[in-house]
Amino acid sequence: MTEPISTEGCRDFDFIIGQWQVHNRRLVARLSNCNEWEEFVGTCQAKLILEGLGNFDEVTFQRTSGTLAGCTLRLFNPATQEWSIYWSDNQSGLLFPPMIGKFNAGVGEFYAQEMHQQRTVLSRFIWSGITNERCHWEQALSADGGRNWETNWTMDFSRVFA
Repeated sequence: MTEPISTEGCRDFDFIIGQWQVHNRRLVARLSNCNEWEEFVGTCQAKLILEGLGNFDEVTFQRTSGTLAGCTLRLFNPATQEWSIYWSDNQSGLLFPPMIGKFNAGVGEFYAQEMHQQRTVLSRFIWSGITNERCHWEQALSADGGRNWETNWTMDFSRVFA
């Protein structure tokens, strides 16, 4: 008899379901010793899909360079107990390769490789400070295999109550 695969971690992203206001801080230039940050606001609306094995959100950011619209697809793999996070936006129209990882003690860490200025770098997302009303997300890049990380984008989410 085959044991059922555990879906224990599939509820890790349930906190994101709903509507959010988002304060963003984003480095003007990545991996270039830049210290100049752009700040802007946004909104996020997230919902469950696939009977809880995933979720989908749509975001809109009001940047000085114009509106950025994007979406995130998060899928839980019961066999590996890991999440895959896929991103697309109105600038590229592409579905980017997934960030893969999981939550441990209330903090989610997700990793991938991506291209930056014609070279492969490591990319990391961290979800932390998660409550019913707030959460924090940050993105960082490493050009040296993960020894050093440059945080280049942070988002502080505040839940919108109807």
